[in-house]
Amino acid sequence: MRAISQDHLGGPEVLHETTLPKPQPGPTEVLVRVHAAGVNPVDAKTREHGHWFVEPPFVLGWDVSGVVEEVGFGVTTLRPGDEVFGMPLFPRAARAHAEYVVAPSRHFAPKPAALDHPHAAGLPLVGLTAWQALVDTADVRPGQRVLVHAAAGGVGHVAVQIAKARGAHVIGTASARNHDFVRDLGADEVVDYTAVDFAEAVRDVDAVLDAVGDDVAARSAATVKDGGIVVTILGAAYDALVEAAAGRIRTAALLVEPDLRGLLGLSDLVERGALRVELGAVLPLADAAKAHELIDSGHTRGKIVLTVD
Repeated sequence: MRAISQDHLGGPEVLHETTLPKPQPGPTEVLVRVHAAGVNPVDAKTREHGHWFVEPPFVLGWDVSGVVEEVGFGVTTLRPGDEVFGMPLFPRAARAHAEYVVAPSRHFAPKPAALDHPHAAGLPLVGLTAWQALVDTADVRPGQRVLVHAAAGGVGHVAVQIAKARGAHVIGTASARNHDFVRDLGADEVVDYTAVDFAEAVRDVDAVLDAVGDDVAARSAATVKDGGIVVTILGAAYDALVEAAAGRIRTAALLVEPDLRGLLGLSDLVERGALRVELGAVLPLADAAKAHELIDSGHTRGKIVLTVD
């Protein structure tokens, strides 16, 4: 099968197309023919700095949308021909930037009929991150106030829609050029973080989702009412966040994980018209290096996706 690999760590230029053996599913696993695969900031960070579980050479990628080709012994929920999407094995290597991927069957869910493969491939990692932060961790409820940082980005643009679907008053931070986009997603207020200090402009929120890092999580503590919560998806920001919280608010550092229930929840929102996926660029598998250049720019709107057909 064709795949995008790298022999050493570095910039986008280290990525190259190669040929690898087609994987085979074991018990409880499925073989999925990949039609599209998302590219996320974690891919770029792994490409440059390495990964917890593997050393180069390795194949990146976790977001998958495709068709089940084979099922292993014991699989009862999927069968060959089923269209599926998911974020298998994270944070362990899924090797999704390839023509085929093998993973546990329950790391996938039926692809929403309303989404084509590129849009479905753009949803799992960012969608599950936002879902696990806002639904499972913060337990956002109707009438609450939610602050979403980087609201035009991959995680942020999905988080805005999830919070809104749960009946929250949503405040997003974004540069001025993305304000109309974020409002169109459902945000009630948009703060231009390049022009004003969000920590001064926002007050009395119940929950914050930080997808930026640096000092954003710690500074967000001042915007949260007593007993509220800040969830960061950047582990390096957590110690400063705990110090800023001073026991007044709750804090959480989230590492997303495969989640069938979350995938089904996201699919339900898509089918109800409450969630859409914004694609910043769709590129062929062979252009993986260009996709990484876009990720490295730090200014993408929505998701970057590779097509593998």
